[in-house]
Amino acid sequence: MLKSILLAATLAATCMTPPLNAAELTVLEQRWLDAAGPVLAYSQQMRLPLDITVQPWPRTGDVPLAMGFDKGRCKLVLSLRNNPDAQSVLAGVPEAEQGPLIEAMAAHEIAHCWRYAQGAWNALPAGFEEIGEEFAADLSLLKAAKAMRETRREEGFADLVALAWTRRSNPDDYARVYRWLSSVRDRVTVPRSGHDTRAWVRLAGDGARFGNAAAPFEAAAELWREGLLDAE
Repeated sequence: MLKSILLAATLAATCMTPPLNAAELTVLEQRWLDAAGPVLAYSQQMRLPLDITVQPWPRTGDVPLAMGFDKGRCKLVLSLRNNPDAQSVLAGVPEAEQGPLIEAMAAHEIAHCWRYAQGAWNALPAGFEEIGEEFAADLSLLKAAKAMRETRREEGFADLVALAWTRRSNPDDYARVYRWLSSVRDRVTVPRSGHDTRAWVRLAGDGARFGNAAAPFEAAAELWREGLLDAE
């Protein structure tokens, strides 16, 4: 199944190097894409405008999976090659147990693509509006604060989708994936920064809270709204 996904997607390399194809993937890249395969297949079924980019020379600090957007399309960027910190997020997790965690990370990124494709990127759900007012002598600080707040919301939604996906596709691994994600978010050093999604993650300790919605995006929506009340 993975080979058909890769053929349907765009496997391009950045940094002015020739395009990579499936035969040129490293063992580590192949393993991550294998683990992400069910999520990528689902994105195809949803007809999300998704391309896959393999980055052979990532920048310092690049995460192993990230989502970008360009000309109406989503770009899932894989930054494992020549990246010594790529697997730090899985530190201490035996390789045989990493699959569901990588799959959850892929679901997190696909959630970003779904929001973008829906035209809802950085938008509050119906019935919500910005509350409170911020003041600063420097307008750039206000813009930065707004951007961080919007990022936190999107990351919170994506974390919930990752957990909703896990509950639907890997229910026996839910508790383990939840503990891992909670520990990752608990290590965020700046409270209320872009990746401080604890207001949402803590709502999903019991996977039953996602209800019976078939689509992970729908399953995450109600808890996302609930978390917005605590995160603002």
